[in-house]
Formats: sequence, C-alpha cells, structure tokens
Amino acid sequence: MKKISLLGSTGSIGTQTLDVVDQHPDKFEVIALSAGSNIERLIVQAQKYQPKVISVATKELAEQLSLHIPPHIKVVYGEEGLIEVATVSDAEIVVTAILGSRGLPATLAAIEEGKTIGLANKETLVTAGHIVMERARKKGVSILPIDSEHSAIFQCLNGESISSIDHITLTASGGSFRDYTREQLANVTVEQALNHPNWSMGAKITIDSATMANKGLEVIEAHWLFDLSYDQIKVIIHPESIIHSYVEFNDRSVIAQLGMPDMRVPIQYALTYPDRITTRTERLDLASISKLNFRKMDFDRYPMLRLAFECGRAGLSAPTAFNAANEIAVERFLRGEISFIAIEHVVESVLSQHHSCKVDSIEAIIAVDQEARSIAARI
Repeated sequence: MKKISLLGSTGSIGTQTLDVVDQHPDKFEVIALSAGSNIERLIVQAQKYQPKVISVATKELAEQLSLHIPPHIKVVYGEEGLIEVATVSDAEIVVTAILGSRGLPATLAAIEEGKTIGLANKETLVTAGHIVMERARKKGVSILPIDSEHSAIFQCLNGESISSIDHITLTASGGSFRDYTREQLANVTVEQALNHPNWSMGAKITIDSATMANKGLEVIEAHWLFDLSYDQIKVIIHPESIIHSYVEFNDRSVIAQLGMPDMRVPIQYALTYPDRITTRTERLDLASISKLNFRKMDFDRYPMLRLAFECGRAGLSAPTAFNAANEIAVERFLRGEISFIAIEHVVESVLSQHHSCKVDSIEAIIAVDQEARSIAARI
C-alpha cells in the first residue's frame, strides 16, 4: 500500500487525487493533507482519511479545524506546517497540487527527504526549475509529472533516449474562448472565462487556459522536466483534448498518448508508476468521436504564450517574474478589478519593468517574485 502526502487536498487536483484513492482503497493510504482555507471540505477529508497530520494556512484556521476532527490528528499551519506535511516520515510520494509558487519550499523539503514527487504544481519548475531538478538529481528523487501534457510526454518517452528526440508537441484545447477573435475578448465575463469546454479544473488554471498562460507555463516546465531546448518544444491547438501531447523522434516516428480528458488518469499513473491499474474513466471510442481537429498556434492571438517562450529563452529571473505577474493579474480579473484582455497587458508591463538577474537561491527567487507581484498589483 503506497502512502501519500497530499499538498492542496481541497482543490481540483487534490480532490481528484482522493477520487483515485477512493477507487483503489487497497492500493493507497493518505497519511498527510494540506489545504488553504476551505475548512469545511478539509473536515470531511480528515474524518474520512484519518491522516496523521494536516496543515492549513493560518493559526486561526488550525484552531478552528482542531475543534472538528479527531484529537489524534496533528494540526499545523503556515509554511512550516506545509513543510511538515511534505516531509512526514511515512510518506512515499508527495503530490504537490498547491496553486502558485507557494509550493516551492515544501517541494524542495520533500526532495531533501528523498520523497518521490507527483508534480501538479507547474509553478515550482517555472520559478526554480534549475534548483529543483539539480537537487532531485543529487538526491536520486523521481519527479513524476501529473499535468496531462507532461504525463503524456513522460509516457511517450518510456524506454526512449532523450537524444533521439527531434521535438515534442504540447496540445492545447484553446480554452473557454478558443473561437473568439481578439475584438470579442474585450467584454468577456469571469463566468464565461471559467466555463472550460473540456476539463474540470480550478479557477486560476481555467483562466490561464483561456489566456494560454497555462500552456506557456507548461512549455517552461517541459524544458526542465525533459531537458529540451525551447526550439524543441512546440504547441498546437487540439480542441477535443484527446491527444494529450506527442513526441517526434529523429527518424520522424511520432508517438502520442491518447485518452479521454480526465485528470484522474495522469494522477493515477503518477501514483502507480511504473505500473498501471484499472480505472473507471470513460473509454476512448475513436469511432464515435469520428474525427480530431488541429489548428496552428497563433502567437498574435495568444500573446501570453509568446511572452512565456520569450521568458523561458531569456532565463535568469524572467520566468519567475512572468509567473508572479500572471498570478496577480488573474486574481485581479477574478475579483472584477481588470478586464480579461488586461491580464496580458499587466504581465507585459511587469516584464518591461523587470531587470533580469541571477536567481541561484530560494531567497533570490522570493525577492523577484514579490517585486513582480507588487508591480502587477499597482498597474
């Protein structure tokens, strides 16, 4: 029975991870959970899974949670609490499903303890890929991708040599507004943006999908995960989200990974790797789907993807600034402070004011992150 520590248990990826656990109670045991402020959902999870330790955002929330769960469950809070959940001694795999760059210190702490990482937090590699991957190599720790696209590439590369890759292609659904022109985006609402046509995801990722910032973050993440140059990473729009990504090799052979759009599949693969077990996910029936469609990526239509490629190629602190600025811009859009189209203007403005620098430590990354957030909040 594999023992799991789950960071971000009340979010979309977290709850779907627990769905996988529920499907296979003889395979997995949840021994630690962390969440932000969704106490109601966390209470239910604590009572059901009886973990050893739970972390929440603040001391006040921890005190509130303690009143509603069994006394043998240890409750901690803040960044230290998050790290305690990530490093709990019994955990074999730590699923990092926290949104944003908050998951970085806990992920690094888990690596130091030799834990396998089920990575659903792409911002960890976007902001500190050079640090994370180097520490993972030194510790002999496996980083197993949970994003559907990276899981697809990971599966396509089983038994293959990285040196034989010509390029990889990440597929993108196009998000909520894939059929909108630039002009039509001017007055779209938060409700419209959150209506993703294919995937069940959290609010932030759904907005990022609509702007294509999410795909940009995935491009940077793929660079670190698979040790590829940015010239070897391509993106194509695939509205059906059936082909999750594919690899073209030097001999022009192409290997793709297909399946119905269900995040529980890549989650389960990370939890069971290198084995596969049954799932209740709907079967892929290509005959009933009949045809698959593809569109060439338009970087003028999706400037956030262009900016992500530019920041990835620039390296240094540019990806950290891009990610931080985008997080604040999306928060402001969700609060109704700025328009959808203004998200990209905020990010581009932050990048124009940012002076790239070396980020060889967590402290340096945090400083760049905070500066970019401050600028993005004022624009």
